[in-house]
Amino acid sequence: MKRIIPFSRYFVPAMIFSGVLIATGLVGYVIKGGFNLGVDFQAGLLQEIQFAPTAFRLSYDGRGNATVSFNRNNLYIVISGSGLEGVTHEFPFNTFETLDSLIAGLSNIEGVHATGVAPGTTPSRLLVQSAQGNPQLGADPFVVHYLPSNAEPIAIENVREILSPLGTVSVQVLGTSTERRFMIRIEDQEIQGSEGVSAEKILTTLEAQFGIGGVAVTRADYVGSRFSKQLTDQAGLLMALTLLLIMVYASLRFKLQLAIGAVLAIAHDALIIVAFVTWTRMEFNTITIAAILTILGYSINDTIVIFDRIRETLRIYPDAPFEDVLNRALTETLNRTIITTLTTMLAVLSLFIFTTGSMKDFALALLVGMISGVYSTIFIASGFVNLWSIHAKKQTKKKLIGVPVASKA
Repeated sequence: MKRIIPFSRYFVPAMIFSGVLIATGLVGYVIKGGFNLGVDFQAGLLQEIQFAPTAFRLSYDGRGNATVSFNRNNLYIVISGSGLEGVTHEFPFNTFETLDSLIAGLSNIEGVHATGVAPGTTPSRLLVQSAQGNPQLGADPFVVHYLPSNAEPIAIENVREILSPLGTVSVQVLGTSTERRFMIRIEDQEIQGSEGVSAEKILTTLEAQFGIGGVAVTRADYVGSRFSKQLTDQAGLLMALTLLLIMVYASLRFKLQLAIGAVLAIAHDALIIVAFVTWTRMEFNTITIAAILTILGYSINDTIVIFDRIRETLRIYPDAPFEDVLNRALTETLNRTIITTLTTMLAVLSLFIFTTGSMKDFALALLVGMISGVYSTIFIASGFVNLWSIHAKKQTKKKLIGVPVASKA
């Protein structure tokens, strides 16, 4: 006979432990002044930059319009316009391996002028595409950057010090130190003038230290205060609606006490993630919301599987104490819970190890949430159902004691 694990002994201690964790999260929220809001929820400017010097410059004075684009393997020049048939010129980096050969190929296009800045032997695969400037070529040169293979890492402290005169600026490392990529965020109240002026100010401040053309802007976003408030309200509504729909679904499938237990468990998981995000100062953005909703879905799935087993066990042992039924059901599903969770965590762990930036934060939040989800299903959801059962028994006893016994004639 399989040994039944007495989970019920740990229901109350687990609830106390969870209460302490959640309270700690609330204290951290107050002490640290709320979440480390991303630009999605906080009006302001966000730029992703890479310290990469200029490789060459492109300009165009021919007929029609010329646009430039490229990826890791190819560079494209597209010529189009009124009276012209669109033509795409492709320059694969495995064919045009060096800047000298690439610039020579570009210069063969009528109207295109390519001027090299970096050494001609630089491999073309080191080129970095920038979001700054207009990809439609004209008289003003379009700057193409590259990342030298022997580039020295740049300390985040140096970047923060250089940008400190601009006001409250947040700087975060992206990728590895050799990539020299950073995310810069400046709050709305710090922005003076239009979005373009602020973005240009950050760029010119960095170039004053690292040289003109030495910084590539790979991403630039601006969120207005009205949009950020709307997004914040929608996120809160989305979370509340999710809990409500799960409550309705669980009520239709199970008894009310099981439905409430399921909702308490996923609410517990959401609060644990909130506490984790607060104390680690992980950026709270739309990716975080996606992680929380994913965790809620994972947790409710695990809870429903266990509640199904509880219902089946009750049918098999209708006269057994409810506490014993809970322990038996949880023990029988323990292997399934552990195997499923570990298998999923292996995939998420790979995501955490081999990605950077927001995806790494997403994976870390999922790892914490999965552990919390298993814990809450066993000790919070089941613990609440057990407490409900104990309370119901007490109420039944009180009613029986209050009923007068009929005397014999």
